Amino acid sequence: MNIQQLPVIIIGAGPTGLAAAAHLVERGIEPLVLEAGDRAGAAVREWSHVRLFSTWGEVVDPAAEKLLAPTGWVKPNGDTYPSGGDWATKYLQPLADVLGDRVRLGATVTGVSRQGRDRVVDADREQQPFTVHIQSADGSEQRLIARAVIDASGTWSTPSPIGGDGLPALGERTANARMSYRVPNLKNPAVRARYAGKRTAVIGSGASAFTALAYLADLAKDAPDTHAVWVLRRGISGSTFGGGEADQLPARGALGLAAKAAVDNGHADAVTGFRTDAVEQSGEQLVLIAEDGRRLDPVDEVIVLTGFRPDLSFLNELRLGLDERLQAPLALAPLIDPNQHSCGTVYPHGVGELSHPERDVYLAGMKSYGRAPTFLAMTGYEQVRSIAAALAGDQEAAERVELTLPETGVCGGAGLFDEPEATPSEGGGCCAAPATATVQIGVGAPASASGGC
Repeated sequence: MNIQQLPVIIIGAGPTGLAAAAHLVERGIEPLVLEAGDRAGAAVREWSHVRLFSTWGEVVDPAAEKLLAPTGWVKPNGDTYPSGGDWATKYLQPLADVLGDRVRLGATVTGVSRQGRDRVVDADREQQPFTVHIQSADGSEQRLIARAVIDASGTWSTPSPIGGDGLPALGERTANARMSYRVPNLKNPAVRARYAGKRTAVIGSGASAFTALAYLADLAKDAPDTHAVWVLRRGISGSTFGGGEADQLPARGALGLAAKAAVDNGHADAVTGFRTDAVEQSGEQLVLIAEDGRRLDPVDEVIVLTGFRPDLSFLNELRLGLDERLQAPLALAPLIDPNQHSCGTVYPHGVGELSHPERDVYLAGMKSYGRAPTFLAMTGYEQVRSIAAALAGDQEAAERVELTLPETGVCGGAGLFDEPEATPSEGGGCCAAPATATVQIGVGAPASASGGC
């Protein structure tokens, strides 16, 4: 068997996974993309109501654009900001269509290993191809063989729990019916009715929490009894709401201003230093209890926005080198530590930072960031360009940085603006001043969406 003639298996038909396939095709390497969902961009479609912080010009991969060009595909206006739904239908789906049979839907990866070698065995390990076990939508199982594996499955399917210790709080699982781990789509009548006139706890301190607070404040205009309790594990400081109008990232600043307005206008109460330990039922409501014994007044709903984490269970037979805190590749982790960096201070990186003790296996896209937030689509595209070059034996191209980010990254966008195909505020770029005073409550961006931070 000539291993080099086997396909490269890519896990996930999201932005990074499909870009990886495009770069491999450009290099003359056959990809096979395995997607658990029934459509390309299945995870992105779940936050279709959320607008990205990055423009169309920043979320279309160059190799993918080349692959799409002969089909008559027209790139949307590069200066406008797509929603998740726009991104999926106007770019990801056409890209999957042109890749054709190279994308297999309804294929859930259940395990990856070396053929005939568990993680303990050294003998001839690198000479063996990878085995990838999948389960199809009909329940049938299959084993595929690959020369390399790129895991671009993201972290969307594994949100972090409510517990301050990183574990589910006592009672969290049994209270699941009244808990959500996503920014709600309040344009959906059923979802809107769920929160209208209700008291809702929002747990988290990032962009997703800001967006949820802004949504609920907007809902309170139509349903005055709607009220939010914003639960923060830390105290409120000058940086809690971001930089506001001085923020170099306009969308982030607008989100912070909207969250602050929700509190200032009485639509939300902030509870600080609250690390949830337990959730108790109180009739039809829930009571959150902190580690220090504090009990919040009962709430009708809880929105948990405490971040995401990678699912590494199906990679257990591979020898991965992961940081013990972030669960990101060892060489990448110091560069993305959220205690030290934002997306604007992480320089572009590639195969060197993404390599593991297990040769030819890579975590790419949001999955590569482990538990770190604020990932950029452009960063993922650069990652897979470098990986494809390395797999093609072009080490010089693999090590060359072909992406230049502004000092603050490319996180600017229309985060809170709800107009179709929203355009940047005058001045453009990531560093333009945010639109003044009239902040329209609308769509933000999920903290872990791979389109922006």
